[in-house]
Amino acid sequence: MAFLTVGKENSADIEIYYEDRGSGRPVVLIHGWPLNGGSWERQSAALLAAGYRVITYDRRGFGRSSQPAEGYDYDTLAKDTWHLLEKLDLKDATLVGFSMGGGEVARYMGKYNEGRVTKAVFASSIAPAPRQSGSNPEGVDPAIFEGIKQKIEKDRFVLLEWFVENFFNADVLKDRISKPAIQANFNVAAAASYQATLNCVDAWLEDFRDDIKQIKVPTLVIHGDADRILPIASTGARMPKLISGATLHVVKDGPHGLNWTHAAEFNEALLKFLEGR
Repeated sequence: MAFLTVGKENSADIEIYYEDRGSGRPVVLIHGWPLNGGSWERQSAALLAAGYRVITYDRRGFGRSSQPAEGYDYDTLAKDTWHLLEKLDLKDATLVGFSMGGGEVARYMGKYNEGRVTKAVFASSIAPAPRQSGSNPEGVDPAIFEGIKQKIEKDRFVLLEWFVENFFNADVLKDRISKPAIQANFNVAAAASYQATLNCVDAWLEDFRDDIKQIKVPTLVIHGDADRILPIASTGARMPKLISGATLHVVKDGPHGLNWTHAAEFNEALLKFLEGR
Protein backbone atom coordinates (compact mmCIF):
# COMPACT_ATOMS: atom_id res chain seq x y z
CA MET A 1 0.00 0.00 0.00
CA ALA A 2 1.35 3.42 -0.97
CA PHE A 3 0.43 6.78 0.47
CA LEU A 4 1.45 10.31 -0.49
CA THR A 5 1.27 13.18 2.00
CA VAL A 6 -0.35 16.22 0.35
CA GLY A 7 -0.99 18.43 3.38
CA LYS A 8 -1.78 18.57 7.04
CA GLU A 9 -4.92 19.17 9.13
CA ASN A 10 -4.20 20.00 12.75
CA SER A 11 -2.00 17.15 14.04
CA ALA A 12 -2.70 14.70 11.21
CA ASP A 13 -1.16 14.33 7.77
CA ILE A 14 -3.52 14.35 4.79
CA GLU A 15 -2.56 11.28 2.79
CA ILE A 16 -3.63 10.10 -0.65
CA TYR A 17 -3.72 6.37 -1.26
CA TYR A 18 -2.48 5.32 -4.69
CA GLU A 19 -1.55 2.22 -6.68
CA ASP A 20 1.22 2.24 -9.28
CA ARG A 21 1.38 -0.89 -11.42
CA GLY A 22 2.89 -2.05 -14.68
CA SER A 23 5.37 -0.37 -16.97
CA GLY A 24 5.35 1.62 -20.19
CA ARG A 25 3.68 4.97 -20.78
CA PRO A 26 1.76 6.07 -17.68
CA VAL A 27 -2.01 6.39 -17.56
CA VAL A 28 -3.50 8.08 -14.48
CA LEU A 29 -7.12 7.13 -13.78
CA ILE A 30 -9.16 9.55 -11.64
CA HIS A 31 -12.41 8.14 -10.24
CA GLY A 32 -15.85 9.65 -9.84
CA TRP A 33 -17.99 10.56 -6.82
CA PRO A 34 -18.51 8.80 -4.44
CA LEU A 35 -16.35 5.80 -5.36
CA ASN A 36 -12.60 5.12 -5.29
CA GLY A 37 -9.75 4.03 -7.54
CA GLY A 38 -11.02 0.46 -7.52
CA SER A 39 -13.89 1.53 -9.78
CA TRP A 40 -11.40 1.39 -12.66
CA GLU A 41 -10.75 -2.36 -12.33
CA ARG A 42 -11.92 -3.24 -15.84
CA GLN A 43 -9.84 -0.48 -17.41
CA SER A 44 -6.79 -1.21 -15.25
CA ALA A 45 -6.79 -4.84 -16.37
CA ALA A 46 -7.03 -3.91 -20.06
CA LEU A 47 -4.34 -1.22 -19.81
CA LEU A 48 -1.93 -3.47 -17.94
CA ALA A 49 -2.46 -6.22 -20.53
CA ALA A 50 -1.69 -3.69 -23.27
CA GLY A 51 1.61 -2.76 -21.66
CA TYR A 52 0.81 0.52 -19.92
CA ARG A 53 1.82 1.74 -16.48
CA VAL A 54 -1.44 2.26 -14.58
CA ILE A 55 -1.79 4.67 -11.67
CA THR A 56 -5.02 4.94 -9.70
CA TYR A 57 -5.65 6.91 -6.53
CA ASP A 58 -8.43 7.59 -4.07
CA ARG A 59 -9.56 11.21 -3.93
CA ARG A 60 -9.20 12.78 -0.47
CA GLY A 61 -12.24 11.86 1.59
CA PHE A 62 -12.84 8.65 -0.33
CA GLY A 63 -11.51 5.09 -0.29
CA ARG A 64 -8.34 4.63 1.72
CA SER A 65 -7.23 8.26 1.55
CA SER A 66 -7.46 10.62 4.53
CA GLN A 67 -10.81 12.21 5.31
CA PRO A 68 -10.08 15.85 6.18
CA ALA A 69 -12.87 18.33 6.88
CA GLU A 70 -11.82 20.67 4.08
CA GLY A 71 -10.16 20.72 0.67
CA TYR A 72 -12.98 19.60 -1.59
CA ASP A 73 -12.72 22.47 -4.07
CA TYR A 74 -11.17 21.74 -7.45
CA ASP A 75 -8.07 23.87 -6.95
CA THR A 76 -7.15 21.65 -3.99
CA LEU A 77 -8.24 18.41 -5.63
CA ALA A 78 -6.25 19.14 -8.79
CA LYS A 79 -3.28 20.11 -6.64
CA ASP A 80 -3.49 16.63 -5.09
CA THR A 81 -3.23 15.25 -8.62
CA TRP A 82 -0.23 17.51 -9.22
CA HIS A 83 1.47 16.21 -6.07
CA LEU A 84 1.04 12.64 -7.28
CA LEU A 85 2.44 13.28 -10.76
CA GLU A 86 5.38 15.15 -9.25
CA LYS A 87 6.03 12.44 -6.67
CA LEU A 88 6.11 9.75 -9.36
CA ASP A 89 7.95 12.05 -11.81
CA LEU A 90 5.58 11.04 -14.59
CA LYS A 91 6.35 12.01 -18.17
CA ASP A 92 4.31 11.57 -21.36
CA ALA A 93 1.32 10.75 -19.16
CA THR A 94 -2.36 10.47 -20.00
CA LEU A 95 -4.90 11.78 -17.51
CA VAL A 96 -8.28 10.02 -17.57
CA GLY A 97 -11.04 11.61 -15.51
CA PHE A 98 -14.38 9.93 -14.92
CA SER A 99 -17.40 12.05 -13.90
CA MET A 100 -16.20 14.31 -11.08
CA GLY A 101 -12.68 13.25 -12.05
CA GLY A 102 -13.10 15.17 -15.28
CA GLY A 103 -12.97 18.32 -13.18
CA GLU A 104 -9.55 17.37 -11.86
CA VAL A 105 -8.33 16.77 -15.41
CA ALA A 106 -9.67 20.14 -16.57
CA ARG A 107 -8.30 22.11 -13.62
CA TYR A 108 -4.95 20.31 -13.68
CA MET A 109 -4.54 21.06 -17.39
CA GLY A 110 -5.64 24.65 -16.93
CA LYS A 111 -3.56 25.45 -13.86
CA TYR A 112 -0.88 22.88 -13.08
CA ASN A 113 0.32 21.06 -16.20
CA GLU A 114 3.91 21.80 -17.07
CA GLY A 115 4.31 19.28 -19.83
CA ARG A 116 3.96 16.01 -17.93
CA VAL A 117 0.54 15.27 -19.45
CA THR A 118 0.45 14.76 -23.21
CA LYS A 119 -3.05 13.28 -23.60
CA ALA A 120 -6.37 13.81 -21.78
CA VAL A 121 -9.56 11.79 -21.54
CA PHE A 122 -12.93 12.94 -20.19
CA ALA A 123 -15.29 10.02 -19.46
CA SER A 124 -18.90 10.67 -18.39
CA SER A 125 -17.37 13.94 -17.29
CA ILE A 126 -18.79 16.84 -15.33
CA ALA A 127 -17.01 19.30 -17.65
CA PRO A 128 -17.35 21.81 -19.16
CA ALA A 129 -19.71 23.74 -16.84
CA PRO A 130 -22.53 21.99 -14.98
CA ARG A 131 -24.11 25.05 -13.37
CA GLN A 132 -26.82 26.83 -15.37
CA SER A 133 -26.36 30.58 -15.69
CA GLY A 134 -26.88 33.40 -18.14
CA SER A 135 -23.61 32.56 -19.85
CA ASN A 136 -24.20 28.83 -19.53
CA PRO A 137 -27.85 28.09 -20.39
CA GLU A 138 -27.03 24.45 -21.21
CA GLY A 139 -26.18 23.77 -17.56
CA VAL A 140 -28.29 22.32 -14.76
CA ASP A 141 -30.48 24.36 -12.42
CA PRO A 142 -28.40 24.97 -9.26
CA ALA A 143 -31.46 24.08 -7.19
CA ILE A 144 -30.92 20.44 -8.17
CA PHE A 145 -27.49 20.46 -6.53
CA GLU A 146 -28.94 22.05 -3.42
CA GLY A 147 -31.57 19.32 -3.33
CA ILE A 148 -28.84 16.67 -3.46
CA LYS A 149 -27.09 18.30 -0.52
CA GLN A 150 -30.30 18.33 1.49
CA LYS A 151 -30.84 14.63 0.80
CA ILE A 152 -27.28 13.85 1.89
CA GLU A 153 -27.81 15.80 5.09
CA LYS A 154 -31.10 14.02 5.78
CA ASP A 155 -29.95 10.47 5.03
CA ARG A 156 -27.01 10.02 2.70
CA PHE A 157 -27.53 6.27 2.44
CA VAL A 158 -30.97 6.69 0.86
CA LEU A 159 -29.49 9.18 -1.60
CA LEU A 160 -26.59 6.87 -2.39
CA GLU A 161 -28.90 3.92 -3.02
CA TRP A 162 -30.81 6.00 -5.59
CA PHE A 163 -27.59 7.33 -7.07
CA VAL A 164 -25.95 3.95 -7.61
CA GLU A 165 -29.07 2.51 -9.25
CA ASN A 166 -29.20 5.42 -11.70
CA PHE A 167 -25.44 5.46 -12.10
CA PHE A 168 -25.80 2.19 -14.04
CA ASN A 169 -29.41 2.56 -15.30
CA ALA A 170 -29.88 -0.68 -13.42
CA ASP A 171 -33.60 -0.90 -14.15
CA VAL A 172 -33.01 -1.32 -17.90
CA LEU A 173 -29.47 -2.79 -17.99
CA LYS A 174 -30.00 -5.83 -15.77
CA ASP A 175 -27.99 -7.94 -18.20
CA ARG A 176 -24.98 -5.63 -17.85
CA ILE A 177 -24.86 -4.93 -14.11
CA SER A 178 -25.53 -7.50 -11.40
CA LYS A 179 -27.13 -6.89 -8.02
CA PRO A 180 -23.88 -7.84 -6.22
CA ALA A 181 -21.98 -5.28 -8.33
CA ILE A 182 -24.52 -2.60 -7.44
CA GLN A 183 -24.23 -3.55 -3.77
CA ALA A 184 -20.43 -3.44 -3.94
CA ASN A 185 -20.55 0.08 -5.39
CA PHE A 186 -23.01 1.15 -2.71
CA ASN A 187 -20.69 -0.22 -0.02
CA VAL A 188 -17.77 1.79 -1.37
CA ALA A 189 -19.90 4.94 -1.56
CA ALA A 190 -21.25 4.45 1.95
CA ALA A 191 -17.72 4.13 3.34
CA ALA A 192 -16.72 7.56 2.04
CA SER A 193 -16.46 10.52 4.38
CA TYR A 194 -19.75 12.26 5.07
CA GLN A 195 -17.97 15.62 4.84
CA ALA A 196 -16.44 14.76 1.47
CA THR A 197 -19.69 13.33 0.13
CA LEU A 198 -21.48 16.55 1.03
CA ASN A 199 -18.85 19.18 0.23
CA CYS A 200 -17.96 17.80 -3.17
CA VAL A 201 -21.44 18.79 -4.35
CA ASP A 202 -20.43 22.45 -4.06
CA ALA A 203 -17.39 21.72 -6.24
CA TRP A 204 -19.69 20.48 -8.99
CA LEU A 205 -20.82 24.06 -9.50
CA GLU A 206 -17.38 25.16 -10.67
CA ASP A 207 -16.92 26.34 -14.27
CA PHE A 208 -14.15 24.61 -16.23
CA ARG A 209 -14.51 26.39 -19.56
CA ASP A 210 -11.44 28.58 -19.10
CA ASP A 211 -9.41 25.53 -18.05
CA ILE A 212 -10.57 23.50 -21.01
CA LYS A 213 -9.72 26.22 -23.51
CA GLN A 214 -6.08 25.86 -22.47
CA ILE A 215 -5.92 22.17 -23.39
CA LYS A 216 -3.67 21.76 -26.42
CA VAL A 217 -3.00 18.02 -26.21
CA PRO A 218 -4.93 15.23 -27.97
CA THR A 219 -8.20 14.72 -26.12
CA LEU A 220 -10.82 12.00 -26.07
CA VAL A 221 -14.36 12.45 -24.73
CA ILE A 222 -16.36 9.29 -23.95
CA HIS A 223 -20.00 9.66 -22.93
CA GLY A 224 -23.14 7.57 -22.96
CA ASP A 225 -26.26 8.85 -24.69
CA ALA A 226 -28.40 7.48 -21.82
CA ASP A 227 -26.45 9.10 -18.98
CA ARG A 228 -28.98 10.08 -16.29
CA ILE A 229 -26.46 11.63 -13.92
CA LEU A 230 -24.68 13.98 -16.34
CA PRO A 231 -26.73 14.07 -19.55
CA ILE A 232 -24.56 14.19 -22.65
CA ALA A 233 -26.21 17.30 -24.11
CA SER A 234 -25.09 19.37 -21.12
CA THR A 235 -21.63 17.83 -20.85
CA GLY A 236 -19.76 15.60 -23.29
CA ALA A 237 -21.43 16.82 -26.48
CA ARG A 238 -20.19 20.35 -25.75
CA MET A 239 -16.54 19.46 -25.28
CA PRO A 240 -15.36 19.27 -28.92
CA LYS A 241 -16.44 22.88 -29.41
CA LEU A 242 -14.09 23.95 -26.64
CA ILE A 243 -11.08 21.73 -27.36
CA SER A 244 -9.65 21.90 -30.84
CA GLY A 245 -9.38 18.46 -32.39
CA ALA A 246 -11.08 16.62 -29.51
CA THR A 247 -12.66 13.30 -30.41
CA LEU A 248 -16.14 12.47 -29.08
CA HIS A 249 -17.03 8.80 -28.71
CA VAL A 250 -20.72 8.30 -27.91
CA VAL A 251 -21.71 4.97 -26.37
CA LYS A 252 -25.19 3.99 -27.51
CA ASP A 253 -27.47 3.30 -24.53
CA GLY A 254 -24.51 3.97 -22.27
CA PRO A 255 -25.34 5.01 -18.68
CA HIS A 256 -23.15 7.12 -16.45
CA GLY A 257 -21.20 4.10 -15.24
CA LEU A 258 -20.41 2.91 -18.75
CA ASN A 259 -16.84 1.98 -17.86
CA TRP A 260 -18.43 -1.07 -16.17
CA THR A 261 -21.58 -1.77 -18.20
CA HIS A 262 -19.92 -1.13 -21.57
CA ALA A 263 -16.35 -1.89 -20.56
CA ALA A 264 -15.36 -3.60 -23.82
CA GLU A 265 -16.39 -0.62 -25.96
CA PHE A 266 -14.93 1.84 -23.46
CA ASN A 267 -11.59 0.02 -23.36
CA GLU A 268 -11.41 -0.31 -27.13
CA ALA A 269 -11.97 3.44 -27.58
CA LEU A 270 -9.44 4.27 -24.85
CA LEU A 271 -6.73 1.96 -26.20
CA LYS A 272 -7.28 3.16 -29.76
CA PHE A 273 -6.81 6.73 -28.56
CA LEU A 274 -3.71 5.90 -26.52
CA GLU A 275 -2.15 4.09 -29.47
CA GLY A 276 -2.89 6.99 -31.79
CA ARG A 277 -5.23 5.05 -34.05
